[in-house]
Order: sequence, then structure tokens, then C-alpha cells
Amino acid sequence: MTSLNQDIKDKLSRLNVLEKIIVVNVIVFLLSFVLSPLLSWLELPSAFTKFILRPWSIITYAFVHYEFLHLLFNMLLLYFVGRMFLNLFSSKMALNIYFLGAISGGIFYLLFFEFLPKSKPGIPLVGASAAVMAILIFLCAYMPKQDVRIFTFNIKLWYIGAFFVILDVLRLFGDNGGGYLAHLGGALLGFVYAKQLTKGHDIGKGFEKSMDNFVGFFKFKKKSSLKTVHKNKSKIGGYTKADFNEFNNQKKVDIILDKISKSGYDSLTAEEKDYLFRAGK
Repeated sequence: MTSLNQDIKDKLSRLNVLEKIIVVNVIVFLLSFVLSPLLSWLELPSAFTKFILRPWSIITYAFVHYEFLHLLFNMLLLYFVGRMFLNLFSSKMALNIYFLGAISGGIFYLLFFEFLPKSKPGIPLVGASAAVMAILIFLCAYMPKQDVRIFTFNIKLWYIGAFFVILDVLRLFGDNGGGYLAHLGGALLGFVYAKQLTKGHDIGKGFEKSMDNFVGFFKFKKKSSLKTVHKNKSKIGGYTKADFNEFNNQKKVDIILDKISKSGYDSLTAEEKDYLFRAGK
């Protein structure tokens, strides 16, 4: 049993932070078969009067799925956009956008039933769709011209984001309008986050501080004893500006992406972030 526990722990330690969120979602889904009444306390109610008694539900609803296809679609999309996101940005930023997207979606949902009551008021909100949409639309807004390979052809990333947004807008007028508005709330958060980041403002920094303890829950690796090496702002990707300018555009991008993979997006200088943003265009 000890060996099995260690094996599970080792496998979890090799997952990235968004893959660990996928694991949590799957575990909650499996628990729903035996603990469904208890999980109702994690759902986001449509009425403010009920929400006040369950303030945690503004986040926990994003981990609850009762239908397999609902879970499967959300987790597959999170897996693919998560891999793309973490090739460019830090794990902490991924969590910032994921949870702020869930909160934004939840707020839109509550406002929908508060001011625009529909045919089925009282249906609680569940699912990670708003949080996943936040990450997807963030990527679409940050590097809209990025090509994505789908089967045998390439498509611009922003086309994919536009498809999901338009689909949700069209479905606003159905029975689950509040749920689809929550998707759009997450999408709006991702869009605003990306646009502010291109201006040098990380709007998730304040939220990140309050999430530090929560981030620790997803970390299984021991702290490194290595000393922190401060970045040299006079260099780009570890090279002098003169040497860096000698490289072709693809080599420059590869150097910056390699730095992100080793030290995270926050390790980039303003000049490196600006170059990566311009390259994404």
C-alpha cells in the first residue's frame, strides 16, 4: 500500500497545475455517484439570498459535473489549451485566469437571474466551462494569429475562440441562458486579462497573493535548495542585445520560450515580453 501511495504521489508530481485541476474534477465527478446530496453545497445557487449562505460556491461550482459528456468536453478542452498556455506562461498565472474566470462566470450567472429571470430560475450552476473559456479566450486575445493544427489543416486560434463565443451568444435565448452567460463571463475575463497583460499590467497579481496557500495544495515537489538567480535586464534571453539581434525571428522566439519554460513568464523582462507579443501578431 505504501508503494502504491508513493507511485500515485510521484505521478501527480509530474502533472502540470492544470492537469491536476483535471484530476480534481474527475474525482469530484466520481464522488457525485455516492455523495450527490452533499455536492449540492458546492453548486452555485441562482439566488443572491442563497449564495450569501454559500459564498464558497462562486469557485467550487467549477469543479462539479454530473454528466459525463459535460465533464469530458470541458476537461479535453482544458487539457489542450492548458498545454499551449503553460508553454508560454507560469502556473500561477494559469490558476489566476482559471479561478478569476470561474468567479466572473458566477457573477454573470447571478446577475442574470437577479435582473433577467428566465423560464427555469433556481437551477444551480455547475461545470468548469467559464473557467476553461477564460483560458481559451485569453490565448485567442493574446496571440490571435497563432496557427493551431486540427487534423490535417491549420486554423487561426482566434477563429476557434470566436466560434465558441458566437455559439454561446446564440444559446443565450434557450432554457439555460444563465449558464451560457456564465461562459461569456469567463470569456470576458480572459479577454480583458490578455489585453491588460499586453500593456504590462497583470490584473491577477492581487488575486494571486490570496491564492498562494491554495497553490501550495497542487504542489508536491520539495523546494529547491538552489539560490535564486536574478535576471539581467541588460540581456535578452541570456544573450547580449547585439548577439540576440543576429538571430532570425524564429530563433529569437525559441530563446524567449525556452526562458519561460525554465523560469516562468514572470522572469521575462519588459523588452522580452514586448518582443514575444509582437511576434505573436
